[in-house]
Amino acid sequence: MFNIDQIVKALQTDPNAQRTAMTGAAGLAAGMLLSGGGLGRLAGNAVKLGAVAAVGGLAYNAWQNYQQNQQGAPASSEDAFIPAAGDASRQEELGKSLVRAMIAAAKADGRIDAGEKEAIFARLETMNLSADEKAWVFDELSTPLDINAVAARANTPEHAAEIYAASLVAITADTASERAYLDALAGKLRLDPALIAEIHKAAGEKAPGPAGTGSPAVRSSSNV
Repeated sequence: MFNIDQIVKALQTDPNAQRTAMTGAAGLAAGMLLSGGGLGRLAGNAVKLGAVAAVGGLAYNAWQNYQQNQQGAPASSEDAFIPAAGDASRQEELGKSLVRAMIAAAKADGRIDAGEKEAIFARLETMNLSADEKAWVFDELSTPLDINAVAARANTPEHAAEIYAASLVAITADTASERAYLDALAGKLRLDPALIAEIHKAAGEKAPGPAGTGSPAVRSSSNV
């Protein structure tokens, strides 16, 4: 099974910063989830699932608030966001989807340049990861940005919310290109603007403005 937490750690661009590209998911596991936050028994899973549970818990918390505030909004259970601790296959698949989303979001603003790739590869070499795990990260970093491929990983509405949440915590969302990417991704994932606002709130980020307001188009290997 892929060690998603170690991979997320390798992708951190600044280990001294509390919230920079790629640091959000790992920090959330020890912070928001383990401190309570009204997420109930998700805290127990956070210890075992780390970054996957952190992003899933953030998305679930946002979904709960969204459901409470929107008449007729679909209800969902925490199991739809957090795979069971013993379900290694689901954990790995979701973990890969979330890491792919993080990497794509970082690419949207050109954060992962040649120098950063070299730094990430150097960090990977120091970690107890298999050759397959290292090769997978290398492939993901080297693949051109494809927002459609990111969105295609969302096989449920809950996973769509998690993919958006992972993308949000991977970047600072303070540039026009980052905001444009998140706007485009939300559209591809077909997320309700009210749910997006709750995800931003749960992540401690400023609520997004109306989609398409003065943000440049996002370019990728597939049309947005």
